[in-house]
Amino acid sequence: MTFLQPWVLVALPLVSLPLIIHLINQRRFQTVHWGAMMFLLSARALSRGYSRLRHWLIMLMRMLAVAAVILAVGRPLSRGWLALAAGGRPDTAIVILDRSPSMQARDRDAADTKLDTGRRQLAEAVATLGAAHTIVVTDPARPPLELDDPRAIADLPSAGPSAAPADIPRLLQAAYEHIRASAAGASEVWICSDQRANDWAVEAGGWSSLREAFAALPQPVRFQLLAFPQPAAGNLAVRVTATRLERRTADRELLLSIVVSRESAEQSAAEPVTVPVTIELGGATSTVELVVTGREAVLANHAISLGAEAEPQGHGRVSIPADTNAADNEFYFVFAEPAPRRTLVVADDEGVAKGLELVAGIPPEKSAVATVDRVPVAAVATAAWEEAALVLWQAPLPEGDDAKVVEAFVNRGGQVVFFPPADPDGHEFAGCRWTEWITHPEPLAPETWRTDEDLLANTRAGAALPVGELVVTRSCGLAGEIVPLASLTGGGPLMGRVPTQQGGIFFCATTPAPRDSSLASEGIVLYSLVQRAIDRGLESLSPARQLDAGAAAVAALGGTGRDAGAGWTRIAGSTAAPVDASGTQPAVYAREGRLVAVNRPAAEDQARSLPADRIDGLFQGLMFSRQDGRAGGADSLVQEIWRAFLIAMVLALIGEGLLCMPGRQRTRAAPDASPFGAAA
Repeated sequence: MTFLQPWVLVALPLVSLPLIIHLINQRRFQTVHWGAMMFLLSARALSRGYSRLRHWLIMLMRMLAVAAVILAVGRPLSRGWLALAAGGRPDTAIVILDRSPSMQARDRDAADTKLDTGRRQLAEAVATLGAAHTIVVTDPARPPLELDDPRAIADLPSAGPSAAPADIPRLLQAAYEHIRASAAGASEVWICSDQRANDWAVEAGGWSSLREAFAALPQPVRFQLLAFPQPAAGNLAVRVTATRLERRTADRELLLSIVVSRESAEQSAAEPVTVPVTIELGGATSTVELVVTGREAVLANHAISLGAEAEPQGHGRVSIPADTNAADNEFYFVFAEPAPRRTLVVADDEGVAKGLELVAGIPPEKSAVATVDRVPVAAVATAAWEEAALVLWQAPLPEGDDAKVVEAFVNRGGQVVFFPPADPDGHEFAGCRWTEWITHPEPLAPETWRTDEDLLANTRAGAALPVGELVVTRSCGLAGEIVPLASLTGGGPLMGRVPTQQGGIFFCATTPAPRDSSLASEGIVLYSLVQRAIDRGLESLSPARQLDAGAAAVAALGGTGRDAGAGWTRIAGSTAAPVDASGTQPAVYAREGRLVAVNRPAAEDQARSLPADRIDGLFQGLMFSRQDGRAGGADSLVQEIWRAFLIAMVLALIGEGLLCMPGRQRTRAAPDASPFGAAA
């Protein structure tokens, strides 16, 4: 239990005052043996047991009354269903807000979204706690904001909705750095989230070091989670998965691939629903109907004629009718003439190089043009990096000037897939290094792989790549912090990704050589991951780019602060969004003939909620409690309950009075030398 005035609790020893009075009262009487009273005392001995019990109850009621008064003056707080932790008023209250699109869901009969409800409840809770400092952390790229009045959380512009996912580990890291740098006293960290797996990044690693860092702080830190795990009932989401501009004789034609999906697997079993999808392009509006029968409905390569005089690039929007989450009911898209599919192959094994050249040189569409350049290791610095979308690297990891060239390529948005060299030399790149080759006496197969995102994800139709059919005879050890995409039997890495803000850095622990694996014979897996990597790399080369809201979009539009969005003009999207929100709100931006569309990530449409025990395990060893809320809920997270203690005091005094009342039939007798003075 938390008290706003814990110093009053030093008076709790006064609870023993009735007992002290009793002991003093006993010393007022002297025992004198008188023969005439012996028979009377023997008669009273029969009722002495009940009398003694009554006297003990009277003293207990008096002690409870004193304790209730002291606790009421201490202003105790109740935290609803949260576990009650002893402590006083915190020095610092840090509020971490999940502002991702899924937090903008609402119940059918509620006006407020999950985010609105959480902001309001946290504002009331922190104001009631009366912390000396109130800190709000909404974006790891921006410094924490200190508020003079915690009630401002409910209306804080920077705490409003965002199209970007919430990186909870990085937000907690920002909270930790603030506590350590400010030398704050006892702190409470309040987290408001809907527990989506993509926001908590449980598989990304780093949670153990974060727990250890908080546990090592000299000041106590309590964590409180306000969770909204309920999915939005009946919610649908729309997005454009691909745009392609083609020439049909003299006309240009835009091919759109549109997906309408349900939020949860439970909704997938519901009745089919017909969804009208509105397409806005160049001032014209058209509507197509999609029937969602399972998890999603796909409209592939929907053709829209642009005419012979149409510009070679443009933008538009698709939308569906309003439902329980307005954040995923629209999607902006941009299009332009496709850039050449150029790939650079750097390999020290001739057989591996030929296999990689083959899969990179076959485009997925007949109309596309694919180019593959074989680059010797000695000529890396002179390669056509500005025109390439992907680099396939099977050689010792780059170092020196070569490493700088590759880093610049990745920072521009390019993709790199590293395969192990014949002789690993221990050099590092992006915090990772090859260790040594391992020959498996019995060939291994992939045990787990990511099917929801990245290069090994399921196809658009929902079919899984045959990753499990691969056979790995030799694999190379990999050291460093990576996000695992596929693991071999026994837990060894097969493929992983290094987190970056722009391009992609991938490591594959084996090669397509027949002596190492069946990647070449099971070519669909290798072909799919290579072509998907090329598609990602092309986004940075095209004058029209689709970006997920978040760090990459913020960096592409000029970073944060006053210079955010400098030189870019917002030509579509909400005009109410602040200027420094460029890259975190859905919109279309234009600059010098280039177009950028910013939308929510695909993981926001169908992300699963983590179970409560998985969240609890992330805070193992720390002071942690949680409370589940609902969108539109009016309950208070923290309430003063001193009135309950005053009522308890009154009830204790009433009980004491009833116990002190004389019985209905009472004969005149000698004075009762009560040990507690109850009947005096």
